[in-house]
Amino acid sequence: MSESSAEVVASAASAAAASAGNWRKAGVVGAAIGVVAAGAAAGVAIERLTVGRGMRQKARLALDSAGPYGSLRGIPGKAYADDGSELYYEIDDAEPEAPLAPRRRRLFGRKAPVPVTVVFSHGYCLNQDSWHFQRAALRGVVRTVHWDQRSHGRSGRGVAQTEDGTPLTINQLGRDLKAVIDAAVPDGPIVLVGHSMGGMTVMALADQFPELIRDRVVAVALVGTSSGRLGEVNFGLPVAGVNAVRRVLPGVLKALGQQAALVERGRRATADLFAGVIKRYSFATRDIDPAVERFAERMIESTPIDVVAEFYPAFTEHDKTAALAHFTEMPVLVLAGVKDLVTPSEHSEAIADLLPDAELVLVPDAGHLVMLEHPEVVIDRLADLLMRAGAVPAGATVGGYGSTSSTAQPG
Repeated sequence: MSESSAEVVASAASAAAASAGNWRKAGVVGAAIGVVAAGAAAGVAIERLTVGRGMRQKARLALDSAGPYGSLRGIPGKAYADDGSELYYEIDDAEPEAPLAPRRRRLFGRKAPVPVTVVFSHGYCLNQDSWHFQRAALRGVVRTVHWDQRSHGRSGRGVAQTEDGTPLTINQLGRDLKAVIDAAVPDGPIVLVGHSMGGMTVMALADQFPELIRDRVVAVALVGTSSGRLGEVNFGLPVAGVNAVRRVLPGVLKALGQQAALVERGRRATADLFAGVIKRYSFATRDIDPAVERFAERMIESTPIDVVAEFYPAFTEHDKTAALAHFTEMPVLVLAGVKDLVTPSEHSEAIADLLPDAELVLVPDAGHLVMLEHPEVVIDRLADLLMRAGAVPAGATVGGYGSTSSTAQPG
């Protein structure tokens, strides 16, 4: 690169200023958005030195049309939350078992594996497709349910929030998960898998319905999540920066949520900057597959700004540490990326400290979306969890679905 270091820094500053200007033109508090985006501005500026805006736009369109991620579909269904919100889910049924050969029967015993259903709960600003790789690997091996949390994906907007102005709570999400289980898994044992907000949803379910956990849940996987104290997360920002963000962000998000149509136009105008922010807070691997990166971008971009604003306050109030006690008598997997800036791996370590029999897996060179960044690692540990829970026989083959970078490897 021919530019000097000083020129690169200047370009980064110019990019940040230009982005803030775009937001001001859209009538939105651009300065506050600039604070949130500052960590990624330099990377975006460097990219702009080598790749033209038109080329990046064409690349995004090409990835959108060709990328296979998020294309898996199952049997659709709808559940209804206690406030009437429509919750969309899909079921992937296990394939009928072929008769076991006598030699194999001797090896694994005559008892068939328990017909378990694995229920996947996704994170904030994502949808059920965020489990694409794990869904592909487990297809046909075990019955799975993937659902969209309220106001995300194909689920309807939260009725209590849109009609009554009721603040969104993590407890509400736990009750939503109970409604999905009642509709999609009315009987039989369950394995609960949750990423980020989805893990908090699982904890809220346990807190409010301990009898369900005791009677039917046989294993739990908590991926990149936290049981509380999220208000202390610094998002990889310096102390001054994170303090500024904490002061202004709730008010900024509320203001943006009240001007949703205007803000969505502003989001499109600053797509390059948002792409940089999304990459920084989603992945740690430098050579992430561009199609996977764009897939994550699409999911996050599709979450309306008023939904982003609606959900955010619930995280600072989230505290489900006591609910973890309901998982002590079952196999538990706690997994996180070491470089997660959203729910740092220390939060997973704190969960594992309270569940001493849990398997703790910390994935190097992984960020918040570890199930997309290093899918084989997550698939490998989920398969082991299912075997420990008796959901699949020890001889079952759980397939992979490719890697997303040259450094991703199981183990």
